[in-house]
This record gives sequence, C-alpha cells and structure tokens, in this order.
Amino acid sequence: MAHTLLVAPAGRQVGLTTACLGLVRALDRQGVRVAFAKPIAARGEDRVSALMRLGANLAPPEPISRAEADDLLARGDDQTLMERVVALCAGAAEGADVLVVAGMWPEPGMVHSSRVNALMLKALDAELVLVGSPRGETPSELAHSMAIAARSLGGLAEGGPVRCVLNRVSRRPAVVQAGEARSIWAEAGEDEELAPADLRAYADALEAEKLRPVGIVPSRWDLTSPRVKDLADHLGARVIRAGDYDRRRIRDVALCAMAVPGSIKVFRPGTLIITPGDRSDILVAASMAVQNGLPLAGLLLTGGVVPEEHVFALCESALRTGLPVLSVEQGSYAAANAVAGMNLQIPPDDAVRVERVMTAVADRIDPTWTRTLAATARVPRLSPPAFRYRLVEEARQARKRIVLPEGTEPRTVVAASIAAERGIARCVLLGNPDEIRDVARKQGVTLPESVELLDPAQVAGRYVAPLVERRKAKGMTPEQAAQELSDPIMIGTMMMALDEVDGVVSGALHTTAHTIRPALQLIKTAPGCDLVSSVFFMCLPEQVLVFGDCAVNPNPTAEQLADIAIQSADSARAFGIEPRVAMLSYSTGTSGAGEDVEKVRRAAELARALRPDLAVDGPLQYDAAIMPDVARQKAPKSPVAGRATVFVFPDLNTGNVTYKAVQRSANVVSIGPMLQGMAKPVNDLSRGCLVEDIVFTIALTAIQAQQVERRRK
Repeated sequence: MAHTLLVAPAGRQVGLTTACLGLVRALDRQGVRVAFAKPIAARGEDRVSALMRLGANLAPPEPISRAEADDLLARGDDQTLMERVVALCAGAAEGADVLVVAGMWPEPGMVHSSRVNALMLKALDAELVLVGSPRGETPSELAHSMAIAARSLGGLAEGGPVRCVLNRVSRRPAVVQAGEARSIWAEAGEDEELAPADLRAYADALEAEKLRPVGIVPSRWDLTSPRVKDLADHLGARVIRAGDYDRRRIRDVALCAMAVPGSIKVFRPGTLIITPGDRSDILVAASMAVQNGLPLAGLLLTGGVVPEEHVFALCESALRTGLPVLSVEQGSYAAANAVAGMNLQIPPDDAVRVERVMTAVADRIDPTWTRTLAATARVPRLSPPAFRYRLVEEARQARKRIVLPEGTEPRTVVAASIAAERGIARCVLLGNPDEIRDVARKQGVTLPESVELLDPAQVAGRYVAPLVERRKAKGMTPEQAAQELSDPIMIGTMMMALDEVDGVVSGALHTTAHTIRPALQLIKTAPGCDLVSSVFFMCLPEQVLVFGDCAVNPNPTAEQLADIAIQSADSARAFGIEPRVAMLSYSTGTSGAGEDVEKVRRAAELARALRPDLAVDGPLQYDAAIMPDVARQKAPKSPVAGRATVFVFPDLNTGNVTYKAVQRSANVVSIGPMLQGMAKPVNDLSRGCLVEDIVFTIALTAIQAQQVERRRK
C-alpha cells in the first residue's frame, strides 16, 4: 500500500505545481518508486500532469473533469465523487511506494477547493503537505494564515504537526501598497540567498503554529523566467527573427524610448528590450551590445512598424548569434503592460525550466523526512535524478581543487561559478583574469571569491624545470618546455602532476587528443592499468546505464576489451551502480560466428577470469542485454542478459555512434566521457557541451580524485 501525500495550497498562487514537482524529484533521489495523480482537473489545461510526464517520466491518470466534479458537488453527492477519487488514486499508486496527490487550487469564482481537499485528505487517508508563499506578510502572519488553512482542511485535527513547504521566499519580501502596480519581472528577479536568520524566523513561526517546515524554497529568477517564445505566444507577436527564441529566457524587461546613451544603461544580460519599431538606433545599439558579448533576451518592436531590410543588414552579425526580434501592433506602453500581465506558469513543453524547478525545490526538501517516506523492503533503483544528486553530494564532501584550462570560455566560466556556489569543487580558471571577469560580466555571472583566476602567462615559467625533469628521457629542453607550457592544458596538467590541483577538466574548445596527451605524458596510467578508456553515464528515464568505450580506443583487442569491461564495471560500482557487464556484438551466444564475434567472446572469458567477482557475459546483442523478454528467448541462462547495467562496445565506431543515437533520438542526458585508467583524473568535454555538462564533469572529476586518494591510503 503506497504512502499517500496530499499536497494542498494555503492560498492562491503559492506554487503548488512547483512543490509537487520538487517533492516527486526529492523522493526519486531516494530511489523511491513514486507515483503522481491530480484527481480533479483544473479549468482549462491540465498543466501539472503534463509537467510530470515531461520532468519525471510519470504517466498520471486522466483526472475527473471539473464539470463532472462540480455537478456531483452541486447535487451534494460528495461520496460518489470521493469514490471516484479513491479509485483513480488506487490505480495510479499501483507498484509505487509513495503517491503524491495534487489538491485543488482556488480559481476565480471557486468557493469549494478547500472543502474538496478536506474530503480527499480523509478519503485517501493521506498525510497533508501544505504549501504557502509569503506575499508581504511577516513570518508570524504567514504562519498564522497557514495554520487557519490547515485547520480548515482537518490537518490539525489529530493534534500532530502538519508538514509544509514555503515557496518563493525572498530575503526582503516587498510590501505592495494598495493600488500600486508592481512588475512580475521585479518579483522574479529577487533571488538573494536566504540567511540562516531568515530561515530560522520562518521555521520558528511555523513551529509555533504546529506546522513543520520540510522545505523553504527561496525566490529565484531562473525558476520563473519564461522563454522569448512563451512571450511571443502570450502577445500573439509576429516573429521577425526567431533566432534562439525557444531557448533564450527573459530575466528582466526594459522599455527604451530615450536616446541611445540613456537606453543602453538598462542593457543587461537576459533583458527583453521593448522599443518603438521606428527606433532603428535602439535596434542597432542593442545589436552592437550583443556583438560585444552581452546576452540580451531579445527585442520587442512596437507600433506595428518593422525597420527596413538595410537596417537589419547592419545588425546581421548580432542576429546570427540567435537574437530574437518580435513585433506587435500595440504601442510601447500598452505592450509593456501586456508583458507585465503575462502568466509565468511553466509551459508544458519547457523541459529545461521543469528540470530547474524540480532540482531547485528538491534541493530544499528535508532529506531526513523523505528518507522516512522511502522506507521500503524493495531494492531501490538508481534513477537519473538520484545519480546526479549523489554526484553533487559526494563531490561536496570531497572538496577537491579542479583546474579548468579553458578559463575564458563562456560556458566554462558559468559552470565554475555554479560549481563554486553549490560547493561541488574549488575551481581554478586559467586565463587572463581581466578577460575572465569580462566574460563573467557578459554572461550575467558574479564569480564567487572561491573561484581562483590564474594567468597562465604569469605562472608558466615556474613549471619549466619540473617539466624538463619529467620529460628528460625524451630529450626535453628548457626551450621546448617553455613552448609546451604556452598551452594552458599543459600548465593544468603540470599543476596536477605537482599535486597543486586534484583534477583537470577540458575539451569545450579542444579535441579529446589535445586534452589527454599531456596527461599520458606526465601522469601515466594507474597501477595495474595498461590503457586509458572512457565511459558515459547514460541517464535513461528509469535508470542510469554505463556505456564504454565510446571516446578513446578505436579498435581494441580482446585483452583491451576485457580491461575496458573491468574498468567500466569498477567505475559503475564507484558511482552507485551495481555492475552487470554486457560485452556487445551483433551476435548473442553461439548464434553467430566470425572474427569480430570471437574477439568479444574471448574478451568476456578474459574479464571473467581476471575478475570472477563480476557478472560478465558476451557476446550479447543490445536488445538481449537490456530487454528481459528478448533475453528469455536468446540467452535464458545468462546472469546479465535482460538486466545489464554496463555495456561494453566492440569498437569506437560502434560505441560512439550508439551513444550519440541514444542521446539525441531518445532525448537522453549523457554525462561524460569520464576517462578511466589514469593515475589522476583528467576528463574531456564534448565541444558541443552545455553548462550543465561541465558542472557534472567537474563533480565526476572531484569524486575520482577522492577515489585516487583513498587508493593511496
């Protein structure tokens, strides 16, 4: 029987959807089998169920329509409605440990949402989780109003504390005076970190009302910022240049009607510029700012006027960067009011924002509480959210110093800032400090003091003698060493060789060979390893799989394949994945023959002989390795088939094509490549990597460094 949580609002616009998303993610991190249901539909679009399908890969049941529910309530037939709610939730909870149920939220003209939530709380024998959000109240005023809501739902009838989540909490909540108009963008921009005293004030006030906070979520602009596409849809705007309008997010809005010197003062990262369509000077000025590296969100041209093509020709370089340009018929002030009135709810197709919200809220949910909900006799699975959460937590504990040689690359700068803020690692950026700070400013990032900026031109000289010493057998001269050290990747590798840093992450601008060559020359392989290989952690919807080797060895021998299998299995276990190794081929068992099949068969035999503690089987086809029904037909006696977690490909061609096909076609997040077999961790990035990819690679590297340290002891 699943433990049921009813998540109900303590007022209007408290962020019930975000609370449900974050709670599901927090439970998923614990390896809990979680299900979700919204028993009674909202008016219009059922967004929360759509977002659950998008962000958590859950399949909530179709809710009871509002018309049906309202009709039953109007006839006083509460019991029939609740019978249908119980049946719907029972179906949703099948096979789950915890069922999260979204209560009804008050909509305009609705008077019965609290009554229905109270009925569901009893009918489902659920535990109440109350969601509130401060709207100018003091902590004690908010707690008092939430206690009233809890009593109206019957949550305090037993006398025990009611769990609650506070959403969108700002350090200095703004009090809006009667009749005062306040832009939603100003509210979205308040993302100051809550001080311990602020958190304590809210927690104490809630505890005094017998409400137990299990999560206090601060206001953050990136959780509420819509895409330019969302704004275009809201306004019905004409899209003059789409650019990256489905990816760029609006952090702020500025109405520019002054001359250029006054207008450019409001040009900031993430700003949507609203300006009359006949102000070509503002369009050109904004384009120049973009060309200089300022990432504006886009331009909204008003008055139904579109500049002539020769004006756009002047701006073409900026437009090619993806700068969106929209046009509306309204005047500037009417358009600005329409923008301010935009609903900031998450659209059902915004996967990036859903992921941010789920992660941010889950980070604030008390893990002690979710662990009590996770108590189950079932073997927990390692879901992608659980895997990423484990990476971050283990990296935080490791507290390693990681060097990023591509220190002026914009994605790397942003990733270093995030890694420092989340405590993942102490990052060292190699590059001219002034240039790094300028890149950070243009990206809208404030680098924490813990991020070290190191100018490679200033420090290269001190590594000449140590490099000559390490490469003297190869005839290295001081002049050659100085030349080698003009490459920041060589400097970063020397820093690691001398134990000044614990790991190296590079590759956003350079090839894999460029990244690992200095490491192979200076760091060498780990004891007992004869080659360097790689793995990707493939975050499928239900679990994380390990793919190796998809990045380094073009055509490994049987002996090398066995080594790759053992390294990949050890990497999987080190990151919380129970290794069951499938040696892949186009043949399963004895169904096929040939040189390629025999190589895989020999590799599997060697791996089992070297490591009898590992579950290794091959040759196996991919479908036989991963699908239980296929495994029962093709390899019924295999200890691996149908349940493999580590997939070893026969060559680089097969592995690289397969991982990219899975990643792109199935929209799967892949973390890696993580290099294995090195004496110290050096990790490569894809040149098409995202900021998030770099952050998780930094975390992987920090954990590897911790593992190296443990082996030495």
